[in-house]
Amino acid sequence: MTLEDVGIAAGIPAPVSARVTRLDDRKVMWIEFDPSETAHPLSSQMTTIITEGLRTALDELIPVVLVVNSSGADIAEGVAPLHGWGLAARLLTKCSGRVPTFAIVDGPAVSGPALLLGLVDFVVMTSTSYAFVNGPLIIRQFTGVEISKDELGSASTMERSAGLATAVAGSREEGRDLIEAILTYLPDRVDAEPARLASSDDARRLTPEAGEYIPETATGSYDVRSIIESLVDDGEYLEIRPLWAQNIVTTFAAMDGRPVGIVANQPMALAGTLDIPASQKAARFVNLCDAFNIPIITLVDTPGFYPGKDLEWRGMIRHGAQLVYAYGQATVPRICVILRKSYGGAYIVMDSKKMGNDVCLAWPWAELAVMGAGQASAILRRGATDDERIAFESDYSERLLNPYIAAERGYVDDVIDPADTRSTICASLSMLSNKRDRRPSRRHGNSPL
Repeated sequence: MTLEDVGIAAGIPAPVSARVTRLDDRKVMWIEFDPSETAHPLSSQMTTIITEGLRTALDELIPVVLVVNSSGADIAEGVAPLHGWGLAARLLTKCSGRVPTFAIVDGPAVSGPALLLGLVDFVVMTSTSYAFVNGPLIIRQFTGVEISKDELGSASTMERSAGLATAVAGSREEGRDLIEAILTYLPDRVDAEPARLASSDDARRLTPEAGEYIPETATGSYDVRSIIESLVDDGEYLEIRPLWAQNIVTTFAAMDGRPVGIVANQPMALAGTLDIPASQKAARFVNLCDAFNIPIITLVDTPGFYPGKDLEWRGMIRHGAQLVYAYGQATVPRICVILRKSYGGAYIVMDSKKMGNDVCLAWPWAELAVMGAGQASAILRRGATDDERIAFESDYSERLLNPYIAAERGYVDDVIDPADTRSTICASLSMLSNKRDRRPSRRHGNSPL
């Protein structure tokens, strides 16, 4: 990282700076709270520097990196820092979808500064940092529950349970390195294309090993990352939020040098079913890729939505609709590959043909239906004998589950050999490279948040 500008708000005495720097030759707006063992309370002077930095990022259309170490608004100043925090939040919201935004948390991020983290695209927390809106004292006063700050909002908790942290790093420097890696897949702004990445990996390379990872039994598990590794350039990918909602994988990679975003069901966790966290994780990633012109590849192997009354009461319908909405409004090139199972509502949600994807592919053993043969038999043949159920399941599988039936009806564009998957995707990306989808003018849709 090299300094290019001495500062955006020079002359204001405050433990925060805003300057234009370069990360791996990419110009970014770097807004940083000074390193300190004692966290800085957020003052009005500090918010002035932060807002000036964000305005400059919007004017120059360059990515934003916010390095946070703050104990919350300065109580001694009263409402002034709250006003400044509100201005910063509004400007950060304006940055959303226009330039990539990042945060590194190195220390506490409490109250207002914590909420800023929810507005950025990627959050990297150092191992000793923590974040929460209400701290242990407030929780004890309101609920009587005793909890430590680490139990409440440690980096590992924010990574595994809350889904806030994209990753945990050992230091600010390691966090900077991760941001550099993510930026290789992103453009500087909304109206730019991601840069092609150098690779000697042949776009026509065959991938017979991809199909070999699928178990012979329909209920067998496997790591979908192995398939991703076999398909992408040089086997390299950068997974986003790997420890949260592990039943879905979201990752950046390149194919024929083109940066892509990959969304894949993970059979190793909850059998690849979709639940609330998985829907939120995938929806946010799809939105991000669509905002910054990154093609989306969806690898499907899911028996449906995870069942349970608690999920339904917590809003499975609303949150599942988030993923439907994200795919439905995405205008970037979209390629779907059905690896094994695609059942029920999850078939629609995982970027089905009728959701508007550009190319829908299936492997020869893929199953597309409302449900599997066993579940259908349990519902439709409840009073049948075992032999009658076996005969029904065999007939059901033959008539309805195979991908050729879906292809005949236009729900699948092509049934391909797994060995041809990489070459077919690369050829499709080349064909779709000039795709431009214009939508009717409107302020914005009413997303099922």
